[in-house]
Amino acid sequence: MRGWIAALWCLAAASAAAQEFTTLKGHGGPVMGLAMLPGGTVASASFDNSVGLWQGRVPRWLEGHAAAVIALAPLGPDRLVTGGDDFDLIIWDRESGAATRLEGHRGKIAALAVSPDGGWIASASWDGSIGLWPAQGGAPRFLRGHDGPVTDVTFARDGARLFSTSADGTLRVWRWQESDPVSRVLVDQGFGINELVAGPEDAWLAYGAVDGATRVVEPENGTEIADFTLDRRPILALAHHEGTGQLAAGDGHGYIMVIETGTWQITRDFQAMSRGPVWALAFSPDGGTLYAGGLSEVVYGWPVAMLDAFDPAGETEHSFLRPPEEMENGERQFMRKCSICHALTPPPSRKAGPTLHGLFGRAAGSVPGYPYSPILANSDIVWTDESIDALFDLGPDHYIPGSKMPMQRITGAQDRQDLIAFLRRATE
Repeated sequence: MRGWIAALWCLAAASAAAQEFTTLKGHGGPVMGLAMLPGGTVASASFDNSVGLWQGRVPRWLEGHAAAVIALAPLGPDRLVTGGDDFDLIIWDRESGAATRLEGHRGKIAALAVSPDGGWIASASWDGSIGLWPAQGGAPRFLRGHDGPVTDVTFARDGARLFSTSADGTLRVWRWQESDPVSRVLVDQGFGINELVAGPEDAWLAYGAVDGATRVVEPENGTEIADFTLDRRPILALAHHEGTGQLAAGDGHGYIMVIETGTWQITRDFQAMSRGPVWALAFSPDGGTLYAGGLSEVVYGWPVAMLDAFDPAGETEHSFLRPPEEMENGERQFMRKCSICHALTPPPSRKAGPTLHGLFGRAAGSVPGYPYSPILANSDIVWTDESIDALFDLGPDHYIPGSKMPMQRITGAQDRQDLIAFLRRATE
């Protein structure tokens, strides 16, 4: 009798877990950033150049960036600020969708933070600077001192200090309100630091680095409090939920580690993505659900209490529709080089690039409604076996200088011919 009761309990628990597991589907590219907004709305930033606002499973879309959206942060109860690979910030009115563009950086925006009083936005940029933008409008200031791209920023709770990390391997603190602020190095750990989180009441700072370092330090002098470095690398996402004292770290191998900050103990360590990295994390308002984004076009939400009940190997949406070794070479080349940006189906598509449906014999820059770069829209290229071969042989940056296509090549002649043969079949 007890065995039957145990079996029924397990079935009920599995059913509950399945009901609570969430997938938010709609983006046309990898999910690069996540944030929890007031009211419980999940905001997602994507490689498809858009921001999704999710209440339930039907999103509202914010469209305005000209390249991948990487960073986002709530700005008071009614606004949202985003930043991306187009070097710009955009402040959005969440209700109307009205957008205010902030220009001044000369590199992609890696991260954003809002001051405790809501008056200032800090932006971390690959141009090596930190932007400080008045939230109600006005000219920005820029802080310079890092020797590489700035990767993350966060304000101290006292509002007087700003912490930053960089590919130069340092974690720095700035008295940013001074007339000519100079940074002080708290940590110099050798490898680039990707992510930064500040604890409650400025009690600690947690950072994650390229070499897998996951450490907690004192914000006054950088003294180490705890070290959770594992063999996996790099750390690409951090999220903290103050109410439940949970700190989550996502890495390049698809794992998420959850740390209890009261005892500084690892409480969960699970493979969230069967293929690809974890690029973004956010907790639900009650801390009971952990949302994650990565190479897939889907935002996944796991109930924290049941994380170990899920088997990522059973998910087929994280990367390839089937294992790469089961694909013919041409399809494998497409999945590796083209699938993130381009669909094979007729329009419309939420992908960052134009659909490839009907590609052969089509003039470049001619898919209706797609915002091509001027160089491609005005070119005389027609897509044929020869032009596609040249595109991947030389690379887009040499074949079509000035286009928005990312720099990449397929150096093997047979690989290019296999890709062309696959595209001929798949785009008809």
